[in-house]
Amino acid sequence: MSEEHRALRDAVRGLLAGYPARAAIEQPAGYDAGLWQRLCKEIGVAGLAVPEAYGGAGATLLESHIVLAEWGRQLTPGPLLGSVLVTQALLRAGDEELLPALCAGDRIAALAWQGEFSADPAGRISGAADQVMDAEAAEILLVASGDALWEVTASDPGVTVEPADVLDPTRRLATVRLDYAPARAVGGDQMSGPPAWLRDLACVALSAEQVGAASRAFELTHEYVQQRVQFGRPIGSFQVLQHRLAEAYLRLEAATTASWTAAEALVADDAEAGTLAAMAKVHCSESLQAIAGEMVQMHGGLAITWEHDAHLYLRRAYADAQLFGAPREHLDRLTATLLA
Repeated sequence: MSEEHRALRDAVRGLLAGYPARAAIEQPAGYDAGLWQRLCKEIGVAGLAVPEAYGGAGATLLESHIVLAEWGRQLTPGPLLGSVLVTQALLRAGDEELLPALCAGDRIAALAWQGEFSADPAGRISGAADQVMDAEAAEILLVASGDALWEVTASDPGVTVEPADVLDPTRRLATVRLDYAPARAVGGDQMSGPPAWLRDLACVALSAEQVGAASRAFELTHEYVQQRVQFGRPIGSFQVLQHRLAEAYLRLEAATTASWTAAEALVADDAEAGTLAAMAKVHCSESLQAIAGEMVQMHGGLAITWEHDAHLYLRRAYADAQLFGAPREHLDRLTATLLA
């Protein structure tokens, strides 16, 4: 990691440290709007991978990857992951109209792309999508239909946003339903290809959050077993726990490598980017589940109290595993690719 990347990481980590996730999820929007504004204005997190001409920082998705990992470490609620997908979709579509306001954090947009939508010649769109991030707080909905992208105003007639029951309270999801809602074709009606690239981007960006969460879960667990005394000695001195921590550490290192390799391939537009994205989704999902599970096991009864964060990491692990497709779906995709 370069000095610039370390400085970015430390700046984001320092800001997030003062905003615990459990406090943010109690707010009406489900996240701390003041923190989001600070991060957008002071560091430019919403537009790191957006060219300066459109209000962004002119960096790459690797810089976004660093911020997403810090976001995941703290389980910070907020529209960061969604903003990466939204801004990249707009760039792909060649439509810069919304980008300055989104990069500044002045507006929130949600991307509805895992669903079925159809548009008529009059520019009315109908359909539904599940697991839409940030939909409750969004003023704008970007709806993907095939290789077309449509802009819908969330307050318009025919638009319904239904909050979903979620396992992970730090990430709100919703179902978006459109019934002949007025829509504007974004970027000349094209996103420069089917949403397969969007799925790959989503998996890689999510893997950064998963690695960050796994890293923090491991750190907290390692600290706890050095402090918790049983039978007159720290439980971290018991060989069985040392072996389990060693296995968790190896999982963390492998997941980190998988995530960063996929991110670098995506930035380089490597031919293997899709395969590496699927591998990162599977590996990081399984690793976070395993490490969060060890966190709960080693913390014992303390882990299942609301006051401790261990249960939040476990909830995040299992919820993230299903987001953007379950690991089994991506394993099937890998199998098909390898057998082709």
